[in-house]
Amino acid sequence: MQQLSGRTAVITGAAGGIGLAMTERFIAAGMSVVMADIEEESLVREATRLESEGASVTGVLTDVRDAAAIEALRDQALSVHGSVHLVCNNAGVAPGGPMAATTPADWRWAVDVNILGVAHGVTTFAPLFLEQGSGHIVNTASEAGLVTNPALGLYCATKHAVVGLSEALWRETHPQGVGVSVLCPNLVDTKIFESERNRTDGAEIAPVAAATMAPLREMIGLVGIPPSTVADRVHDAVVNDEFWVLTHEVTAPAAGRRFDDITASRNPTDPYEGLLG
Repeated sequence: MQQLSGRTAVITGAAGGIGLAMTERFIAAGMSVVMADIEEESLVREATRLESEGASVTGVLTDVRDAAAIEALRDQALSVHGSVHLVCNNAGVAPGGPMAATTPADWRWAVDVNILGVAHGVTTFAPLFLEQGSGHIVNTASEAGLVTNPALGLYCATKHAVVGLSEALWRETHPQGVGVSVLCPNLVDTKIFESERNRTDGAEIAPVAAATMAPLREMIGLVGIPPSTVADRVHDAVVNDEFWVLTHEVTAPAAGRRFDDITASRNPTDPYEGLLG
C-alpha cells in the first residue's frame, strides 16, 4: 500500500472528527474516498464541500450496526470506483459513567457500534482483500483499548475487543498480503463524548453518566490533539505497514505498566502515575 494514488478508500464515521480528517488526508494522497456516516446532514455537507474542491468522493448514508448496510456500502464502492484497497472501520461511540450504573440498552448500543460495526467491516471487506491479494484495514480502537479507566468501563470493554480482534486479524491476513492497523489515540478534539446524539433507542442518559461526561467534554476541548494529526499517523501506518498506530507519548508507557502488573501478578496499579504533567 505504498502507492495510494488512484486507489479507493472506504471510511466509516467519515463526516466528522477523525473520520473526516482521514478522508481529507487520503484525498490529499490521491485516493478516491467513499464516505460512510449515519449523520446525513453532516455527510451531505462534507461530501459536497470536498467535491467542490475537486475531490473524488461518494457519500453513503450507513448504519454500521447493520451488516447488510455494510455489504451495500461495499457494493456501491465497487460499482462507482471499480475496486477498494483501504477500509477504515472508524465509526464509534463513547458512553461514560460507572459500569454499575449501565443498562442492557447501554451495552447493546456500545457493542453494536464499537464492536459489531468493526466486525461487519472486517467480514465484508477482508474476503475481498484476500481474494485480490492486497488491501489494508484500519480499525479505530482507543488508548482505552490498552489501558482501563474507571469512568469509561463500558467504552474500555468495547475498545479492548477491537484491539484483540485487530491483532488476530493481522495474524490471519498479513501473511496473505493484507495489512491491518489498529488506531489507539488518547484525547482527540472531536465530538466523541457527544455520541448520544446518534443514539436511536430513545434511552435517556443516566444522571451519573451525564456527570461523568461533562468534565470529559471540557477536557477534550482543552487538551485534545487535532484530528489531522491522527490522520497523518494513520496515513503513515498504511504506507509503512504498521500495526500499532499510537498518537500520544503517554500511551506506550501506560500500557506497559499494565503488563508489568500482569508479569508481577499484582493488582492493577495506576498506569498514569508520574506520566501526566
